Amino acid sequence: MAPTAVDPKMIPRARMLRRTMTEGEKRLWAELRDFKRLYGLHVRKQVPIGPFIADFAIHSAKLVIEVDGEHHFTADGQAKDARRDDWLKNAGYRIVRFNTGELADAFDGCIEQILRELRLMN
Repeated sequence: MAPTAVDPKMIPRARMLRRTMTEGEKRLWAELRDFKRLYGLHVRKQVPIGPFIADFAIHSAKLVIEVDGEHHFTADGQAKDARRDDWLKNAGYRIVRFNTGELADAFDGCIEQILRELRLMN
């Protein structure tokens, strides 16, 4: 499989994840979907990239945005995240991670962090 070729087995799972987004993901998506109009950046949600599904991706900027719930903080979840992060970095992507608490408590700061990563904000 090419470095960023989509594993066809991931497509049905990505579709299911799009239908069952968490509240934090929904709130972030409500903001990110305007990036096309505001910045000319197409953001995709629950998008397969290689053997993984990214919560959000901006392919043109090679940026993946992840929203981490409770299962990401277990030993197994952290090991899976590390493998995925390594794979995505080797494919040329940068990763920004937020936990659901950050999105709830400091939403504007999360958006600012994404914009800084995109170098749209100092």
